[in-house]
Amino acid sequence: MTKDEIYTELKTVLVKSFMIDEDDISLQADLYADLDFDSIDAIDLAAKIHSVTGKQLKPEQFKGVRTIGDAVNVVDELMRNG
Repeated sequence: MTKDEIYTELKTVLVKSFMIDEDDISLQADLYADLDFDSIDAIDLAAKIHSVTGKQLKPEQFKGVRTIGDAVNVVDELMRNG
């Protein structure tokens, strides 16, 4: 899965599961400041990532995620290194 494919999947999840307007989603969008995420939303997103990738994110991996781009990078690393 390429980073572009990961971004597309994340965008789909954010639109369908979190009712976020697709126009608000960019690699620079801050999950908390721009997209109104809270800690429960972050946990839900990590669970959605697991369902899409089949790989479990560790809490420490997701702790530093602030932007969509950060999430793409974490998923990319997870896919490469398991």
